[in-house]
This record gives sequence, structure tokens and C-alpha cells, in this order.
Amino acid sequence: MTHHRTRPDRGRSALGPALQLVHTGRAPTRAQLTAELGVTRATAGAVAAELQSLGLITVDARPAIAAGAQGRPSHRLAVDPAGPVVLAAQVHADGFRAALVGLGGTIVATAPGCGDVDADPVRVLRQVVSAGAELLEQTGRRCVGAGLAVPSAVAEPEGLALNPLHLAWPPGAPVRSLFAQCLAEAGITGPAPGAPVTGYAANDVNLGALAEHRHGAGRGARHLLCVATGHRGVGGALVLRGRLHTGSAGLALEVGHLTVDPQGRPCHCGSRGCLDVETDPLALLDAAGRTPGPESSLLHQARELLRTAYPDDPAVRAAAHLLIDRLGLGIAGLVNILNPDRVILGGLHRELLRADEERLRAGIAEGSLWGRSGEVPVLACTLDHNSLVGAAELAWQPILDDPLTLQET
Repeated sequence: MTHHRTRPDRGRSALGPALQLVHTGRAPTRAQLTAELGVTRATAGAVAAELQSLGLITVDARPAIAAGAQGRPSHRLAVDPAGPVVLAAQVHADGFRAALVGLGGTIVATAPGCGDVDADPVRVLRQVVSAGAELLEQTGRRCVGAGLAVPSAVAEPEGLALNPLHLAWPPGAPVRSLFAQCLAEAGITGPAPGAPVTGYAANDVNLGALAEHRHGAGRGARHLLCVATGHRGVGGALVLRGRLHTGSAGLALEVGHLTVDPQGRPCHCGSRGCLDVETDPLALLDAAGRTPGPESSLLHQARELLRTAYPDDPAVRAAAHLLIDRLGLGIAGLVNILNPDRVILGGLHRELLRADEERLRAGIAEGSLWGRSGEVPVLACTLDHNSLVGAAELAWQPILDDPLTLQET
């Protein structure tokens, strides 16, 4: 079917920016959309109407008038709750999960997580894609993309998982092409009828940082540094003016291999005392004299230990202080080099910040070359499944850049 709707030329170029503003919650009304885009009210109205016709947003022309408000209220804009979704998937050391995520970072549906990660990446990706396909069938939602988060640096442009150190996968596994292969096998199509859906893959902490920048603790930051524990190990990410900084080949910000104790624990990378092994969940459990059990993930066990035994248990308190001091030293070094305007912490690091924020801030300030690192805001991540939401952001990006991708042909 041919789409005959006419669009003002000025409005067409504003479709992507407008959708991104609604997607990130920065334009909840047409008046704010007009101001943010710097266009006339008529153009903003035409743009909003076009995005509504594409099934991406809703426009409420008769919003309720707030008590005491004067003048005619502006039309309210929101993500269409019945709009298209993307398939988001995450694989980590303790399992994998699939979800459907709409615009606005809204998780529409999730499949039960699986705790068994096969050494063959194809088997794992087939399982997670199959779970996503079942969600699409159950919900009847239109899929317009797919994104995958993995606990490894992903080399560009090939899409290779170079160092899945906490998985049994072979180094250099071509995860992006394997993901695309599994999507095609499952018959998941993209925006164009009958065409295969495009699959994307990237590092899980990078994607978590992107999600937090758009929908969580990083909103409004221009230079956002994220440091987070996964289920094993530590990762980092930098978001500059809304886009991930991935370096020349997708390998930037491997902060897990920043040395914070030269005489410390042996690391999988061959060095010693890296953040990866000094501040992850296993490090906390080990330092506290706790033997991990099989009943839940290491991350869950470490979080529960902090929540239930800190600060009353001396061994747990000493272990937490050790990790906080190591983490503060690492963050100080990163802040000295990168000069971010905000730092956000995820995974177990979020719990360490909550346990003793004053100690962590003091450690960051002490490691600063100019005494200014301690002044950088350090916040906890706020999204519970930020890597899944970030995987969805990866898949949504082509549509955020050009919403007419969804135009019927």
C-alpha cells in the first residue's frame, strides 16, 4: 500500500529529532516540542501528526486543565502504548533473558530468564531468540528491530565478541552475524513486510549506560561516565552528547582492566589487581569469607549480603570498605582522564555507593590530581534492566534517526 500523506518539507527533517524528544520524555507537550525544535507551532503540529500516523506517538488534543492554569493547554504527546516494539536480549555469566521493549524504554513483556549458558553461542542465541519469538506471538506486537547485549567488548565493524571472559564462548565469536542468523531462522521480520529484522549487538555496560542516559540516572548529562559490575567482572562506558563513545573499533572504556592493586588478585587478562577482579561480586563474597552457593547468581548473593549484613557484620563491613576503596581509586583515575560531568554506578557498585557514599566520595577526591574529582556528581543507576533497555535503544536508533523507515510501501 502506498502512503500518500503529504508532509511539509520543514517538518520532514524534524521527524527524527521530534521522536527522540518524545522518546526521552523531553517533549511531553506540543508547546515543549515547538520550543525544543525551534520551529513554528504549525510545523510542530504537522510533525506530531505524522508521528501519530506512523503509530509511534499519541497526541491528546483535549488534555485536562490543571487547577489554577491559565490559557489553552497544549496538546499532550506520549509514546503510543500499542505501538511497535523491538526484541531485546541479554546474555551474561549467569544466564540470559529476552524482552520486548517499546519506545520510551518501556519493557512490554519479558520471558523467564534462563540460568544455563551453553559454550556454543549459536545454541544460546537460538534459545533467547526463540523466547523472543514466543513473546511476539503472544502479544501480537509488530517487531521493528532486535538488539543483543553481551558481556564482552564487541569489535566494529565485524560484530565480534573479542573477550567473553566469563562465558565459555570462543574469543572472537561473530555474535552479530550469529544473532542475525537466529532471527532469520525464527522468521522474525522487520519494518518492511517479509524483510528480515536487523539485529545489533554491543557490550552490555555500554548499552546500560546508553539506557541510563536516555531514561535514567544519566539524563541531562553531556559527558556521562558509567562504571558497573556485571554478574561477573566490571565494565565501563562513556556517553558523549547522547552517543556512545566506542573508540575507533568499538573497544573503548574497558575499565575492568584498570589496575587498582598491583599486588592484587590475578585477572583473566593476565595482569593483577584489575577492577574486574577487585570490585566484582565474587571479590566481595571472597573478601567477606563467604562461599558462593548455587541457589542464585553471584550478583544477587553479593547484593543480599550487603543489604542484610552491612554494617553490622565486621567481616562484611571490612570487605565492603576494601571494595569501596579500590573502586574510588579506579573512578578517580577515570575522572582525571575523562573529565565527565556525571558518574553513574551500576550492579554491585550501586549497592556499594548506597552502603557508604561518604567513604567512596572521599576515595575519589583523594585520588584526584586537582582535588576536583570529588566534586563530580556520583549517582546510582536507576533502571533495573538497563542493559536490556540499552539493547533496545540500539535497535530503535535507525527509527529514531528516520521514523519514515516505518512508512508502508
